[in-house]
Amino acid sequence: MTTLKVGDKAPEFEGVYQNGDTISLGDFKGSKLILFFYPKDMTPGCTAEVCSLRDGYAELQKRGYKLLGVSADSEARHQKFIDKYALPFDLLSDPNKTTIKAYGVWGKKKFMGKEYDGIHRTTFVIDEQGVIQQIITKVKTKDHAQQIIEGAPD
Repeated sequence: MTTLKVGDKAPEFEGVYQNGDTISLGDFKGSKLILFFYPKDMTPGCTAEVCSLRDGYAELQKRGYKLLGVSADSEARHQKFIDKYALPFDLLSDPNKTTIKAYGVWGKKKFMGKEYDGIHRTTFVIDEQGVIQQIITKVKTKDHAQQIIEGAPD
């Protein structure tokens, strides 16, 4: 699990969107950012999470937030995920897990008695100056947008 705390400066990152364009944390300077890490496109929990964020997107935008999802999936897989579920936000492809590891969300997981390395579903709310304002480690996939809104600092 992540060692980052509320009040820490968000780690810099650079990566590639689903369309091949590069993106970095600096591109969000002056904006509030919801940076959410999830295990894998097209899986039930991840689909529920992105659909919750899609459905709450207008409210999150109204509150001044931009969204960016991160997983180790390829750009092409991200584009299929976006198209299939009409996602109005971008997804960062991180196959080398550089950003995933920088945020401390890569590590041991257990599922059905098996232990393996994977992405811990975690969301970081980052302010306009790049400071972490909220960290959600117990993501409610079906109600994630509401969970962010309820815990967001004013």
